[in-house]
Amino acid sequence: MKFLFDLFPVILFFVAYKFGGIYLATGVAMAATIAQIAWLWFRGRPIDSMLWVSLVIIMVFGGMTLILQDETFIKWKPTVLYWAFAVTLLGGTLFLKKNLMRTLLAGQMDLPEVAWTKLNWSWIGFFVFMGVANLFVAFNFSTDDWVNFKLFGGIGLMLVFVLAQGLLLSKYIEENK
Repeated sequence: MKFLFDLFPVILFFVAYKFGGIYLATGVAMAATIAQIAWLWFRGRPIDSMLWVSLVIIMVFGGMTLILQDETFIKWKPTVLYWAFAVTLLGGTLFLKKNLMRTLLAGQMDLPEVAWTKLNWSWIGFFVFMGVANLFVAFNFSTDDWVNFKLFGGIGLMLVFVLAQGLLLSKYIEENK
């Protein structure tokens, strides 16, 4: 359910684009992200830092898209978000000497230090790759293709990556039993 909740703005962006174009879709994504935070706040649930970062980025890049009537800005939004995650993980490693993936996931799995390090670096690499892939599609293909990639390509690549991570980490999880 959390996965679907996190995809809520992307799915609504896709649907709104198909019915009304990029500017309607941008406004819908902005409203959907605000609605996510309002829903969590209303229910008394904690709001993840990642959701706050996403809100700021969608409001800035979505706002520039709508005000300037230039879809370039909304096309940059996923890349900025992916790279913000990569920089956060990298900054935690290099400057804070802290593995933020371990901080996020330690309650869900027990891994040796080497596995946590590999997991952290692989997510950094994945987020950098996804940012580059988004820019490649956004500026070398049509807006229709980019919108389709944003939903189906992004989710597909994420699922493949997560499954690959599970396979790689399974040997460490088994060793700890």
